[in-house]
Amino acid sequence: MANARTIVVIEDEDAIRRGIVDMLTIAGYETVEAADGEAGLTEAQRAGVSLVLLDLLLPKMNGFEVLEELRRTRQSLPVIILTARGSEDDRIRGLRSGADDYVMKPFSARELLARVEAVLRRSPERPEPVLRISSGSTVVDCGRREICGQGSERAALSEMETDILKRLASMSGRCVSREELLSAVWGIRDGVVETRAIDMHITRLRQKLRSHSTDDVEWIVTVRGKGYMLGPQLNVTRGGEGEDQA
Repeated sequence: MANARTIVVIEDEDAIRRGIVDMLTIAGYETVEAADGEAGLTEAQRAGVSLVLLDLLLPKMNGFEVLEELRRTRQSLPVIILTARGSEDDRIRGLRSGADDYVMKPFSARELLARVEAVLRRSPERPEPVLRISSGSTVVDCGRREICGQGSERAALSEMETDILKRLASMSGRCVSREELLSAVWGIRDGVVETRAIDMHITRLRQKLRSHSTDDVEWIVTVRGKGYMLGPQLNVTRGGEGEDQA
């Protein structure tokens, strides 16, 4: 089975995680492992991930917390819950929180692989929600990668600039460190020297936003010694959802 889809396996029990990873690798999938909820959430939010296999009983963040955050930041990313917790209430909570499927432990490799394939067959039908960031009459449309000002005035955004804005918007008012931006946008995990590249991109992005903005709002705020965040006065909307204030 040849494909390039990447699956994140979030499971704190080493033996179970390794067994799942080995099974998926043999089946032709790319895999990423995480042993706790925080690390798993970071991996699941990276570009290129096609599916998440998520345990519920995890250190640092439990599976429900990870799922709720993913549904806020990556609404269309397929998630299959893997757990020994088999109560009806847990299953209902997981499905209502946005899980695509629910597999009880212990499970066979054949069953899990069949569930993975079934969810992935359905997932292309679900479009990514459109992300827009706005202030006054200025709107950044991340789907179209453009800034829309007054009238017909428009400015194009690069893929990198768009990805930076998406990452800042996904954190909902929290600071995003330069290292996290390097990891999430560039895929660089250990790049202390490369953090200057982030500052340069932020500077150019700020200039572009400011030159097409109809007011004096600060689009990207520097948190000294920590990183960046979206300005608190901006409105962030996803798909057909109501507006959320970042």
